[in-house]
Amino acid sequence: MKSSIQIVRGIESLFGTRDENIRLIESGLNVRTRLLNDSLEIEGEEPCVLRAEGILKDYASLVKEGHVFNNGDLNSFLRVVTSDAHTSLRGLVESGKQRNFGKKVIAPKTITQRRYVDAIEHHDLTFGVGPAGTGKTYLAVAMAVSALVQKRVTRIVLTRPAVEAGERLGFLPGTLQEKIDPYLRPLYDALHEMLDPDKIEKLLERNTIEVAPLAFMRGRTLNDSFIIMDEAQNATPEQMKMILTRQGFNSKMVVTGDPTQIDLAGHRSGLIEAIEVLRSVDDIAFIQFDDRDVVRHNLVQKIVKAYERYNEIIGANRQLSLRLSEPVLTEPAVEPTRPEALETRPA
Repeated sequence: MKSSIQIVRGIESLFGTRDENIRLIESGLNVRTRLLNDSLEIEGEEPCVLRAEGILKDYASLVKEGHVFNNGDLNSFLRVVTSDAHTSLRGLVESGKQRNFGKKVIAPKTITQRRYVDAIEHHDLTFGVGPAGTGKTYLAVAMAVSALVQKRVTRIVLTRPAVEAGERLGFLPGTLQEKIDPYLRPLYDALHEMLDPDKIEKLLERNTIEVAPLAFMRGRTLNDSFIIMDEAQNATPEQMKMILTRQGFNSKMVVTGDPTQIDLAGHRSGLIEAIEVLRSVDDIAFIQFDDRDVVRHNLVQKIVKAYERYNEIIGANRQLSLRLSEPVLTEPAVEPTRPEALETRPA
């Protein structure tokens, strides 16, 4: 089947950098496209062509209504609508309502991100679990800033385990805060996306925003707070239980982590154990991200997929090697006694 979509003013941005968005539609829907003078021709199986046609028409009408897509957002939307036949581009854009987070206006870019933001709004404890680049920490910090700006909480507490990611950093000079700041830098980065630097400095000075390693949370009760525990896969079970029991009245907590990036040595991950223990507890939300939710560079999504395939192969091979290496129980061989080895005694 062939179909032609009229090219309207503004739809040129649909193609993206080096036509990456059109290539995404072609590969995701198994269609071929060809740019003509004033239209885009689509060819393929009828259901696929109709699906592509619907996406392009949604895009054209949204642009005509004044909606502005940047390339990163549009690419994320297209990844969702090409993989989920029940989702339309218009529905995804309109249902992912924009929210004000300090100086930024942000709209969740994938269905899972929308579920994540909704879960944080409606639950006091939310777990966001999945690979890097899915927006787990970024959206959690955004929701925390929003709650602070709207005076629903009086402070933000950001914490993560101070665990080295496969490197030995050795002795770091400076004050205690200067020693731990490198571990907490990703949280500062997210804050700077939402608030002006001067405002961040004032909020940090007043302890309205507190960024601290997990070990500093012991013995505290955090009321009227928005607590974010980042990199939770590197917390021990004892640390995880400790931070989960710090939550006080009128507080929200978001726990984020990636079970594939555990840097603990000789300890079980507290995040994995907490998910097993708390899965049946009411009023706790668990949101699972996957590679389709990666909203960084397109290459990041491919890297995540490649590692997942590699780990599956390694896991299967490891199981096979364990079975092959099981010892076979046999009767021990008795070495014959050599005559020259017999002890001789003088007569």
